Amino acid sequence: MDQPLQNKRILMFVGDIYEDLELWYPKLRMIEAGAEVVMAGPEAGRSYAGKNGYPCPSDAAIAEVAADGFDGLIVPGGFMPDKLRRDPQVLALVRGFDAAGKLVAAICHGGWIPISAGVYRGVRVTGSPGIKDDLINAGAVWEDAPVVIDRHFVSSRKPDDLPDFCRGILQVMNGECR
Repeated sequence: MDQPLQNKRILMFVGDIYEDLELWYPKLRMIEAGAEVVMAGPEAGRSYAGKNGYPCPSDAAIAEVAADGFDGLIVPGGFMPDKLRRDPQVLALVRGFDAAGKLVAAICHGGWIPISAGVYRGVRVTGSPGIKDDLINAGAVWEDAPVVIDRHFVSSRKPDDLPDFCRGILQVMNGECR
């Protein structure tokens, strides 16, 4: 079995009212590719419910993780990003991934977190049409596409884009998009 992400660690955010598919599809796809995926939420060991009620436990508290311990970050959408982007530690983590040139991937409303972290200025991105104005106002260059890859940034619009989103993540993680 091909495992292009063997020995790679990916951090994903989890919190109440995440978009179920946008969390589980990338999580399982990255595990399938050989990565260790760590779910970080406001509290360690707590189970968070998705928009459709599917539970996801956190492996660690956001306050306990650092960007230098991971190779990339994936931010699912849903209503979760609107709450998590208010946490200064979440924003510092995103800035740490960006400063190190590591993967920062966001889908749908997940783009709210990099917006609040201030890392999207001049970056080509896509996201939910509902946050298009937010992305533009944050200085991002909006594109309406299933996936947009700009250096170490990967973004997608909605659950239907998940296959392209995950392929983009794998390309960046394998150094194919510098």
